Amino acid sequence: MKLTFLGTSAGKPTKERNASALALEFDQDNRWYLFDCGEGTQRQIMQSRLHTGKLDAVFITHLHGDHYYGLPGLLSTKKLDMSLKPLSIYGPKGIKKFLECTLDVSEENLGYLLNIIEYRQEEEFIFEKFFLKVLPLLHSKESSAFYIKENDIKNRLDEEKLRKAGLEASPLCAELKRGKSITFEGKKLEPEEFMLEIIRGRSLIIAGDNSRPDILGRYLQNLDLLVHECTYTQEVYDNLTEKVMHTTAKDLGLTAKNKHVKNLIANHINPRYNKNSTFNIEIIYNEIKQNYEGELFIANDFDIYYLSREKLISVISST
Repeated sequence: MKLTFLGTSAGKPTKERNASALALEFDQDNRWYLFDCGEGTQRQIMQSRLHTGKLDAVFITHLHGDHYYGLPGLLSTKKLDMSLKPLSIYGPKGIKKFLECTLDVSEENLGYLLNIIEYRQEEEFIFEKFFLKVLPLLHSKESSAFYIKENDIKNRLDEEKLRKAGLEASPLCAELKRGKSITFEGKKLEPEEFMLEIIRGRSLIIAGDNSRPDILGRYLQNLDLLVHECTYTQEVYDNLTEKVMHTTAKDLGLTAKNKHVKNLIANHINPRYNKNSTFNIEIIYNEIKQNYEGELFIANDFDIYYLSREKLISVISST
């Protein structure tokens, strides 16, 4: 399972970070999925190894501009690239009106099928490789997280054990794989005798803007990977004149620790934390790490991570 961060800034693009966007890919699958699509996402895609022709679906966490203003441009560029494969967009109520209005005013004929699905909180969707559930968050505008559970790998035959029993690849093996008993050389063989252990699918949450990470409750418990905003450090947040509904590094670390989250990637970084400021990214990292003992990363644009089937995370590419 591969994650490519295309935008990791909070509120607006900066010289170092673009607005929110994240690509997700599954093993042995030539499709990919986009989570949020802030302004400029199409250009970020062009600078990555991804291509709009293989984009299968877009999921929007909420209707604040830094999470969806990039959609009209992406849809138009997809047409210009002659990527005419159908595309599905999942978003909260209002996303359909926004896109229909934009396409109508610009007299844009996309030339491909665009499916717009306005999801409801707690709604579930089943895809070929995974299951997805929409979870409510706490923000100034209705915001969601997406709980994703990869399908378990079942019905794997122990080929070495089959060969020892004298049974090579044949229609009989297919029957065993379907869970049916067979008779071979006068002996009844049960499928359970030749099945390998189930490989459990990986689980992750990709969250939109949220002031309380603990609102995700039981879905966080022993989660393989949490991708969550971390807009402020606690000290900066405490000194804000006007409070905003975002997560601090302290709260994120404590929640991940209490729920035994295995791996954590923080993103949606406030522009004040940059290379030319006394507020650098290490401050955020250190505050989370004071409270969380698991594997931790602060995402930068174009960072690529891989979550293995052993639930270990590794960095494929880092900027």
